[in-house]
Amino acid sequence: MEHTVYMLTTIDNPYSPFTQFREWFTWDEAAGYSTTAFLARVVKTSDELTERDYASAVEEGIDEIIQENVSGMYRKVTKESYPPSYQ
Repeated sequence: MEHTVYMLTTIDNPYSPFTQFREWFTWDEAAGYSTTAFLARVVKTSDELTERDYASAVEEGIDEIIQENVSGMYRKVTKESYPPSYQ
């Protein structure tokens, strides 16, 4: 069974983290967000996790960031929901 893939992005990044990752990442770093590094600090992973468990850990990390989203900059998106309606 296939599971939904979630990504973390910012409301102002014009690139898709799904189909334009290189451009998305370059823009994100130039803007000073370092979203991937931020997510890596939050996600609790292990080399012993299955692919499905790893994806669940990433989703939990994204949810934690969204829950504490004081700046309002971050959005949880799926490939199907991208581009988000706020763009």
